[in-house]
Amino acid sequence: MVRPLPDVKPEHDPEPEQAVKMQSFMMTLARGMAVLGGIVLTLLVLLTCVSVGGRLLNTVLHGDMAQAVMPGLADWLIGAGVGPVLGDFELVEAGVAFAIFAFLPLCQITGGHATVDIFTARLPAAVNRWLQGVVDVVFAAVLILIAWRLMVGMQDKMAYSETTFMLQFPVWWAYAASLAAACVAALIGVYVAAARIVEGVSGRIILPGREGMDG
Repeated sequence: MVRPLPDVKPEHDPEPEQAVKMQSFMMTLARGMAVLGGIVLTLLVLLTCVSVGGRLLNTVLHGDMAQAVMPGLADWLIGAGVGPVLGDFELVEAGVAFAIFAFLPLCQITGGHATVDIFTARLPAAVNRWLQGVVDVVFAAVLILIAWRLMVGMQDKMAYSETTFMLQFPVWWAYAASLAAACVAALIGVYVAAARIVEGVSGRIILPGREGMDG
């Protein structure tokens, strides 16, 4: 009599599943920051268009023709506030700084940075992958340094209660927004650097769309 073999369930390796979950979380975080940065940048573009249009219309209303043809309407529009947006350059300065840091996480995790491979094009693929790993580690360190200095700068602005010239809003608000985005960028940078090191040591590919540091 032949006894049936017991069912043997294959061992489940939780590491790849955890790596996929971590990658999905980091990618979602990076994309969310990029979307937020895009929204802010779009609003800044609209703000600039409105400000430029208002400045142009204000110039026309102060012109001789408008004052001769429709002086009452021209003066009323001027009095109503038709003109450039007050403190537009302050808002643009703060918003663009935030948008730059908000786009960095997605650019880093997808490898979207511009590269110049004049000197590395003829090197073996394995060497280039290790060089990319070194670059990612250095880039992560730089992002951490930037986030730290932004925090120090924000604390200084808070201590001196410094405000902007036109809108009089606290300068540390802009620092805080950029700091939040820079912290996310630093987190993504550390993750990418760690993933590169693991790829080089284990030979496994962690980052999607990349061949890893070895192989």
